[in-house]
Amino acid sequence: MKQRFIVICTCLCLAVMAVMAQKPKVQARIGAMEILIGEHVPVTVSVEAKQGANIHFPDVATLPADIEFLGKIDNDTEKLANGMQRQSRSYVFTSFVDTLYEIPPFVVTVDGEDYETNPLPLKVLTVEVDTTFVDQYNGPKYYGPKDVQDVEFNWMIDGWGHGLLMAFILALLVLAVIYLSLRLMNNKPIISRIRIIRHELPHLKAMRSIERIKSEKMVTAENSKEYYTELTDTLRLYINERYGFNAMEMTSSEIIDRLMHTDDPKSFEELRQLFMTADLVKFAKYSTLINENDANLVNAIDFINQTKLENMPTEEVVKPELTEEQQKTNKSRRMLQVLIAVLSLASVLLLAYLIYYLQELL
Repeated sequence: MKQRFIVICTCLCLAVMAVMAQKPKVQARIGAMEILIGEHVPVTVSVEAKQGANIHFPDVATLPADIEFLGKIDNDTEKLANGMQRQSRSYVFTSFVDTLYEIPPFVVTVDGEDYETNPLPLKVLTVEVDTTFVDQYNGPKYYGPKDVQDVEFNWMIDGWGHGLLMAFILALLVLAVIYLSLRLMNNKPIISRIRIIRHELPHLKAMRSIERIKSEKMVTAENSKEYYTELTDTLRLYINERYGFNAMEMTSSEIIDRLMHTDDPKSFEELRQLFMTADLVKFAKYSTLINENDANLVNAIDFINQTKLENMPTEEVVKPELTEEQQKTNKSRRMLQVLIAVLSLASVLLLAYLIYYLQELL
């Protein structure tokens, strides 16, 4: 009988525990039991019930007088062991009257059945004020409490004077840039173009002229004077460009004497004979034979081939020379351009700083 009684009691205890374990657990917690006047305090109401339970929290509890409800916050649902879950909601209160309050229980509905939380105490404390030295706030040092006064606006003290000064300087810089730009536009630049003149090599030019004499058949023409004039003019021009002295204005003997001092004298014997024959034809009306004309033409070609230079420069750079006034004009333009660039950069930097200053001021 005794053993049966123990078994029955154990079963009853387990059944009661199982029922209690399935029963929802509702409780309330307060963030602080003492607050100062005007401070906020949260009250959290939590429910532990089986998962899927229909839980309904009250919007607000019935509060004592002088306690103000500020709002509510729904917290996240927590999953517990054995198929249970915890849901909670926080309520925020405040009070401006110092006394001891009792916050009544909150009524929570779980699956259609109401459950009450535990009541909570709350003590509201006032801020202590030392009234023994009130006179010091009303004495001559502080002149007592004051009414709202109109403050006189001061450009410099309030910082606007500095901004106006920067704006004025910026305007001057912009005007200076505009004025100098107009001066630069009116002062037209003096353009000095460098020319490159291409020259044909002297021996090529002379050979082309000789080919023209041959093509026009001057060698066999009856007018020997024209033939020797063309031939000697071709040689004079070649000597002028090859040796660098003005052979066009010199006599035949002067040309030969000049050449004797610049190169091998033996190479100019045939050239001497050619010039002598040409002088006789042009001034003494000397008549030549066709074979003599051919020989002089061959001598001219040999002279050109023996004295030609293949590496002579074919390009000449011609740089125009500016007058002193033109050089001063170009120098003034360069100074204006540099000054405009400096003032433009200063204007941009000052504008950026002015915008930043006004943003900080506002």
